[in-house]
Amino acid sequence: MLCQECGKRPATLHFTKIVNGEKTEFHICEACARERGEGIPGAPNGFSIHSLLSGLMDFEPAGSLAGTKQAVPRCEECGLTYSQFSKLGRFGCSSCYKHFGERLDPLLKRVHGNTVHVGKIPRRSGGRIQTQREIDRLRQEMKSSIQKEEFEAAAKLRDKIRELEKQIKEA
Repeated sequence: MLCQECGKRPATLHFTKIVNGEKTEFHICEACARERGEGIPGAPNGFSIHSLLSGLMDFEPAGSLAGTKQAVPRCEECGLTYSQFSKLGRFGCSSCYKHFGERLDPLLKRVHGNTVHVGKIPRRSGGRIQTQREIDRLRQEMKSSIQKEEFEAAAKLRDKIRELEKQIKEA
């Protein structure tokens, strides 16, 4: 396939852009891509998925004050700093998750929509799993009610939990 821009060189880059629901495909050579300002994967100034994610990682958690001097977050185990992590795109050790956790939660929420992996549940055999998740949710709600001293609401939640637990045992 020849480049759609110059029509001379073989198209080595294939882009699909979707803007306002409209899909456009481009098949261009490296030279034309440079002229248009498109990134070339693997090139010194090229675009990469890592560049996209590292841009997301620069997100500061709520409550942090921009422009104030703060201690640079650093993993106590391997010594990796948060800025090094955002450039590398990977952690130095398993302890980095603990040390950078405060900054990771907002990032994970932006990228994945949640900070807890819930996975998918099979329709046929997933009833028990869904019931267990409902029980866990109700327990959290019950704890919250108890902390707020809403004991009547907590008692109703307790009864719902017992009913669901009975269903699991019968199944």
